[in-house]
Amino acid sequence: MAKRKTAYVCSDCGAEYPRWQGQCNDCNAWNTITEFVVSPARSQPERNLRGYAGQTGAKIETLNSIDIAELPRFTSSFKELDRVLGGGIVPGSAILIGGSPGAGKSTLLLQVMCQLATERNALYVTGEESLQQVAMRAQRLNLPNDKLNMLAETSVETICELALSLKPQIMVIDSIQVMHVADVQSAPGSVSQVRESAAYLTRFAKQNHIAMLLVGHVTKDGSLAGPKVLEHCIDCSMMLEGESDSRYRTLRSQKNRFGAVNELGVFGMTERGLKEVSNPSAIFLSRGEEQSPGSIVMVVWEGTRPLLVEIQALVDYSQTANPRRVAVGLEQNRMAMLLAVLHRHGDVQMNDQDVFANVVGGVKVTETSADLALLLSIVSSFRNKTLDAQLIAFGEVGLAGEIRPVPNGSERISEAAKHGFKRAIVPKANVPKQKVNGIEIIGVSRLSEALEVL
Repeated sequence: MAKRKTAYVCSDCGAEYPRWQGQCNDCNAWNTITEFVVSPARSQPERNLRGYAGQTGAKIETLNSIDIAELPRFTSSFKELDRVLGGGIVPGSAILIGGSPGAGKSTLLLQVMCQLATERNALYVTGEESLQQVAMRAQRLNLPNDKLNMLAETSVETICELALSLKPQIMVIDSIQVMHVADVQSAPGSVSQVRESAAYLTRFAKQNHIAMLLVGHVTKDGSLAGPKVLEHCIDCSMMLEGESDSRYRTLRSQKNRFGAVNELGVFGMTERGLKEVSNPSAIFLSRGEEQSPGSIVMVVWEGTRPLLVEIQALVDYSQTANPRRVAVGLEQNRMAMLLAVLHRHGDVQMNDQDVFANVVGGVKVTETSADLALLLSIVSSFRNKTLDAQLIAFGEVGLAGEIRPVPNGSERISEAAKHGFKRAIVPKANVPKQKVNGIEIIGVSRLSEALEVL
């Protein structure tokens, strides 16, 4: 009997080790190295593993001789999803959609597949639910269910064999964590099973020009579960996010070989499933009738469009020796840095104040254009002075107190004017050469100038 060979793989980055150890040397993560059994080597390599995506008969071609019209995109029937995907679904692409439990991943994909099944050959593979449960959800959402092909299976080889006879144009695998390959001697959901299952399905999709949508679980810290190599082998990775007490969901792309990264799509959760929100700025600007100190609207850039969101700040006297700095939807370390800039170059000291900041609507802002609006809201709360409800602001604040320009300044100002805002505090370099009707633009180059406007 042959001796069983084992390997140890980090579940975060996919690094392999000959023996177990507590910390991964590549990503420095602790307790992420797990054991799995290595399948025995085959005497001869399989033919379907050769070449790109297993294709045979490869030849050298010049770049301009490749016909890209052979694989035209097709719509997913959701404009917001098409936006995140870069303009539609590409045949032969592998798309991974993740999200926390209850975010609406299965609901969104079931809606997409039921609509596409009326025009295309579609296959929905479920490994976590029974066919009766999926049918009950489709009936509850009042979806067209007479064309969609369903399959309840977890064996990757069986799924691909049945799909070859059906020849679908688009497939959904729900979810990749419950799939298993016969050659791998480990439980479904393990590092080796997820890696091999994803590689097998991705290769099958590219060989047969089938658009493959994979559902992925997330860990307790919100990142995609499974090895890091899972994100490398697929073409597009998206995250469906939303708080349990919120009726809105945001779909953001983290990797996209066919479009822009960090594109944002907004959906509303209703009794009939997920509905598109064509104007996201309107839902994030549902402000109260009475304006209060510490509130201002900023314009952030999400993917290929501007987005108006409200930022609120609360400054209160601290009862402890170490004042708290809490940021929700913003980077907390950057807020601490901006408070130091405010002290040094704005002559506003908050060493004895607790500072809380929140982006309304659950939006996560990662770009630096929110710096100026954040500081203005903090100063407004600290001075207990209400800002003009028709005022918007954006701009990056440097360590020397300068206001740096941000990309797409003119488009941000135009979006604010479209929503009825009358004043804008922006970096001087972002002031458009031509006057924008209906809005007064105030260009500032230093933080002290911006504070004087208040």
